[in-house]
Amino acid sequence: MATRPIASLWCSPGIANHQRKDVTHMQFGFVAHPTSVNLKRYVKMLDLVQRSTQDYQSGYSQELWSHQNLVPFMNFDRIVSATGAEASGQVCYLPLTAKEMLKNPRLSLKRVIEGANDFAADAADIVGLGGFTSIVGNRGIEVANVSSIPVTSGNSLTAYAGYKALRQVMKWMQLPSANQRVIIAGYPGSIALVITRLLLESGFELDLVHRPGANPSDLLEHLPEKWHKQVRLSGDIGDFYKDNRFLVAATSAGGIIDPKRLSPGSIVIDVALPRDVAESAALQREDIIVIDGGCVTASDDVRMGGESLNIAIKQQLNACLAETMVLALEGRAETYSIGRTLDTDKVLSIGKIAAKHGFFPDPISSYGRRLEPAKVASFRRYHHTTSVAPSPGEPKINGTKLYSNVHHDTALRFRQHINPYLADFLQTLHCDRVFTKASGVVLTDSEGRDYLDFVAGYGCLNLGHNPPKVVKAVQDFLVGDNPNFVQYISMPQQTSLLAERLCERVGNGMRRVFFSNSGTEAVEAAIKLARAASPHHKILHAENSYHGKTMGALSVTGRDKHKRYFLPLIPGTLCVPFNDLDAMETAMQQRDIAALVLEPILGEGGVHVPSEGYLRGARELCNRYGVMLILDEVQTGMGRTGRFLASEWEGVDADILCLSKSLSGGLMPIGATLASTEIWDRAYGTSDRFLAHSSTFGGGNLASTAALATLDALDDGTVMANAHQVGEKLRVDLNAISQQYDFIGEIRGKGMMLAVSFDANFSQAISAGAHEFATRLPGDWHMTWKFLPDQVRKNLLDAMNRFEGTLSEMFCMRFVTKLAMDHGILTFLTANSSTVIRLQPPLILSQDQANRFVSAFRDVCRDMSTFLD
Repeated sequence: MATRPIASLWCSPGIANHQRKDVTHMQFGFVAHPTSVNLKRYVKMLDLVQRSTQDYQSGYSQELWSHQNLVPFMNFDRIVSATGAEASGQVCYLPLTAKEMLKNPRLSLKRVIEGANDFAADAADIVGLGGFTSIVGNRGIEVANVSSIPVTSGNSLTAYAGYKALRQVMKWMQLPSANQRVIIAGYPGSIALVITRLLLESGFELDLVHRPGANPSDLLEHLPEKWHKQVRLSGDIGDFYKDNRFLVAATSAGGIIDPKRLSPGSIVIDVALPRDVAESAALQREDIIVIDGGCVTASDDVRMGGESLNIAIKQQLNACLAETMVLALEGRAETYSIGRTLDTDKVLSIGKIAAKHGFFPDPISSYGRRLEPAKVASFRRYHHTTSVAPSPGEPKINGTKLYSNVHHDTALRFRQHINPYLADFLQTLHCDRVFTKASGVVLTDSEGRDYLDFVAGYGCLNLGHNPPKVVKAVQDFLVGDNPNFVQYISMPQQTSLLAERLCERVGNGMRRVFFSNSGTEAVEAAIKLARAASPHHKILHAENSYHGKTMGALSVTGRDKHKRYFLPLIPGTLCVPFNDLDAMETAMQQRDIAALVLEPILGEGGVHVPSEGYLRGARELCNRYGVMLILDEVQTGMGRTGRFLASEWEGVDADILCLSKSLSGGLMPIGATLASTEIWDRAYGTSDRFLAHSSTFGGGNLASTAALATLDALDDGTVMANAHQVGEKLRVDLNAISQQYDFIGEIRGKGMMLAVSFDANFSQAISAGAHEFATRLPGDWHMTWKFLPDQVRKNLLDAMNRFEGTLSEMFCMRFVTKLAMDHGILTFLTANSSTVIRLQPPLILSQDQANRFVSAFRDVCRDMSTFLD
């Protein structure tokens, strides 16, 4: 069956209607092919959608639904380069994978030639061939011999991109080319051969991997004799793994490299399509990097045509396609890259021409994900030899200093050995800093930039970073050869003194203290204490609360997102709405509750301050129904709200009190659970029970020394008064600004425990966009939606709603990013809500520092106020 002209398949006017040749505006065609079965299915999907759109618009026709040789993929109506040169073109797919083409190469070649002729008939000036569409025609030669217009395989720019990627990573790693061994896989294919020549000219020593069974003498004929001593040859890449950490892969078969056998620190420039290193296997190794070696990216100075929402197909373009574009932009309708032997001068020349028009081999990526230069540079540590020394000064990229070695070494270790997903998260949000100095309210990163710290260890640093009096107390303890962990073979001196000081400071009948290492351990101890002291076992807690992530503390945390992966949790916990005394009483009326655990202010829940009288009411209900009141003051205590305990504002006493975070001045972990003599005796006051709950590290003298110094710093009330005065003014000033912007929902909190709640509403945004898109597309796509299966529609609607919520979180996080990047102020989100920013600076924050935050907040609000709800 005859095929239709390619351009007739396009909905937009484009090239098909071009009648007059303009010598300054060349047109190109490009024959691509899917490099995997999944990409073939993607092309099949696009073809179905495209034909259905025309069917909806113009009605059914036999021609529309007939066999076609090439599948239209993308129409570049007008490309404008960095020089102002223009070109236009089409990309079409030959819908065969490499494996399918090899089954019948002559038929595949026939289809490629037919496609090239169709492009010529549609007024194209040059045709580019991608991947196997050039290989099946003897690297473009057979297509060029019969084509009425010039043909290029694109291999010159592909080779240039791979070559430059290798040189770039070595530059970032500050490694000289001399004496560097590199494996070249795919020799003597056209791309591998010319990269081999380029590297040999630069002084590299190479290990060349060829097809098994080939004659080495014949293979050496492709290289001048002067280079023969610089190369080794083998048909088995395994012969070279142990001697190399740099590899360039440019085979036509794909899958030749086994990432499991690569040495740590190996970097592979994978130019092959299909890939020579399978992504799934490569991602199992965190100590290797696989770089997309045959790609270029168009700069911001290039306009690709058909752009919408400032989005265009510009990043990680296959260099074979980009070469075709660049030749058209340059006005060079010539057969540039065909055959096995590519000229090195032409390879370097096409790289310069591409750069002139705004196409570059960087940024470098790995499986489509952009690679930070710092990550690549950090791999230098795998390449240390006595002959390799870094150049003076810090490494630079285009004149800009890279992250310091401290930064990228730390980032690599964190990613490899702590949490790679968190590393990606921090990098995406521009929070991937490494701090090297801390004092008071200020943190200094490895680049020497200072930040005001409004996170303060999530409430651990009430006295600021490295408070001098606490630091001195710890130093004195250490230089005095004092005993630390002696708590189960003796009665520790400093810990005993701390227990006395805490009981005196809190008062209200508190006489016993259990020491642990964190807030969650303090809550854990409180739950066990309450259960052991009560005839009942149920624990009541509030919705949206946060008490920690150990199993017990998590069981009384009122947020399902923290619990869902650890079910079932401990039984016997009941949840009631926060700030609802009626619901609380209803739960207590069953008279089977051992304890109620409450935060005086919901911290991670979004810094929600309850109504006046809520804590007093809770205390009265606990008294009435015989329920112990556990107050979790891990975050609200130690002066955070302007008093030593937040519960002091309502004069409420706890039965069991939890402290932690800033108890040690932020210098070391410590937690404390305080209770009355009566409660402790009921729980543990027998010979069988007195060691029922213990902690190896809890109650050490060193942590107690830090805590005693912290209490000393708070004793005169100056720090807490500052927290109240500066914090309240900060809240008032931020609230005044927020009134001008609808995307700020509320400024709330008390003292220096504040929060900014955002209300950037994106509800119905996705459905509105889908409706608009369906309306503007030719035909009636609303009918397609109507007849989707019910479950598919339900899933799509659910995905839309979830994504809209993610947009709100994204807006909030960008606010955090701008405060840090533009103004040097650190903030972050609360654990329970990603649309609430916490403001918990050290209590020593000065009024001038608070004013700086207010000014920055005002500026960021203005910057983010493009849209008002």
